[in-house]
Amino acid sequence: MLKQLGLLALVALQTGGAAPHVAAAKKAISGPESQRIFNTLCVAPPAPQALQALLAPQAPQAGPPPREKWHAEPAKVFDNLYWIGQTEYTAWAVTTSEGIIVIDPLFDYSVEDEVWNGLTTLGFDPTRIRYVVISHAHSDHVGGARFLQDRGARIVMSAADWDLLATDPGSWPKPKRDMVATDGQKLTLGDTTLTLHFTPGHTLGTMSTIIPVKDGSRTHTAALWGGTGFNWRNNGGRNRYITPERPAKFWYDHYSSSARTFREIAAKAGADVLLSNHPATDATTTKLPALSRRRAGEPHPYVIGADSVSRFLTVAEECAKAGPLW
Repeated sequence: MLKQLGLLALVALQTGGAAPHVAAAKKAISGPESQRIFNTLCVAPPAPQALQALLAPQAPQAGPPPREKWHAEPAKVFDNLYWIGQTEYTAWAVTTSEGIIVIDPLFDYSVEDEVWNGLTTLGFDPTRIRYVVISHAHSDHVGGARFLQDRGARIVMSAADWDLLATDPGSWPKPKRDMVATDGQKLTLGDTTLTLHFTPGHTLGTMSTIIPVKDGSRTHTAALWGGTGFNWRNNGGRNRYITPERPAKFWYDHYSSSARTFREIAAKAGADVLLSNHPATDATTTKLPALSRRRAGEPHPYVIGADSVSRFLTVAEECAKAGPLW
């Protein structure tokens, strides 16, 4: 199947309408973050036979995977930002003078181990989690919200994704509808303000976040891209996203528009740090080990510069423009 998809991509690059956008995306690559999103998004959709295989019903997994398959140790990234994720999914903790804001609390089966106990390992009191910001209502990012809500945290999500959550067929515990985010909302806790921006595409209500971070005496601004993949191409996602009113082009158009808009927002905010909710996308898989080896005065692995942040979002925009043209 992979060989077949590779041949399709080659043909499209040579003759298809997607070629100019793929070329523009490739030209924008400036580092591992933009290379990885290019590899993820700038590929041809599955061939019809492969798509049928992707859409075929699959047997549900019996219970959560074993801990050794997903557990990862928490880590300090900036003085007020901590990685509390698992091997393939990221949760972030923003620490403030008045408590903690968690972004994307993983699955229901991993939230206690990674988020709650992870904060304890880092020396923080998890009962001081005041807000949980959800980038989008998929179980790998919202699944742990109910656990934290039951312990006093407020859950913040867009109206569209609260609605999406209400239709989710999964049996995992869902949070009760709580705070409804607005586009451009300032979420302030103590000495820190996060800004939430609607970036629909991955879902109708996906949110991306601007986060001020500190590295000793230096301050930086992080742009967290809220949703990466083209869900309407994969198993399950296509059945939930594609309708007569919302064909694939609807989703590609929203995605490309959101990437362009968030690029402008990130540039205006002076964002020089790129974050994701998947450790492969923002190169956390290599940056955390590099950070552990960092010596005083050396560059911070997560500080990639405003131009590289912009280029990452340019790749996302151009790959989405290419999507309906393969």
